[in-house]
Amino acid sequence: MTFLTTLIPLLALLTPTLATTANCSTGSFTVMSIRSGSPIQYLPLTAADTNFYLGGTTSTACPESVAEYDACPPGNETVIDYSNYLSSDYIQEIYVDPTGALKFVEAHTTYMPTGASTSTFCYTPGTTFGHWTYTGLGATGFMACPVDEDEEVNGGAYQVFAAMANATVPSGDVSDCLGFDAVAVEWVSTGGSAAAWQYD
Repeated sequence: MTFLTTLIPLLALLTPTLATTANCSTGSFTVMSIRSGSPIQYLPLTAADTNFYLGGTTSTACPESVAEYDACPPGNETVIDYSNYLSSDYIQEIYVDPTGALKFVEAHTTYMPTGASTSTFCYTPGTTFGHWTYTGLGATGFMACPVDEDEEVNGGAYQVFAAMANATVPSGDVSDCLGFDAVAVEWVSTGGSAAAWQYD
């Protein structure tokens, strides 16, 4: 048996995976929620406290030693690269934790809980708007779940979860959550920098 006769069947097995991955863009984008007639219509996706919310403000940081030279990126919006990384000067991967919550890795660490899912995020650009999707852990996209007013982070009244029936959501009842389309808007860096020094 030659090397080629062994390799050809393996390539055939890999082809569907490669074709699916090839459809996802590595570009940068922001996300806006679409659910007509709901309180989450047109809300921006914001990163704060290692979670994602709809509405509120993005939480970022930049060290004083960098800020004094005016070298900090703006850090005022949540931008995603490569379908599942935050656009920061640190590698901050996006994942879904075992409860179903959409999360991101803290700067200066690579920690994720056991059972976290990092695959099947996909950014598909469009003519005007694109889409961001997630199909891991049996999910059918994303949902926004209300949080108590005293638990809001930076004003985000809805925490984002993977749309899965067994998610552990703030209210304890998945039926309180609203599924939404994650519309992706292309983001272009000014000056070639990341969107933030780090998200926190």
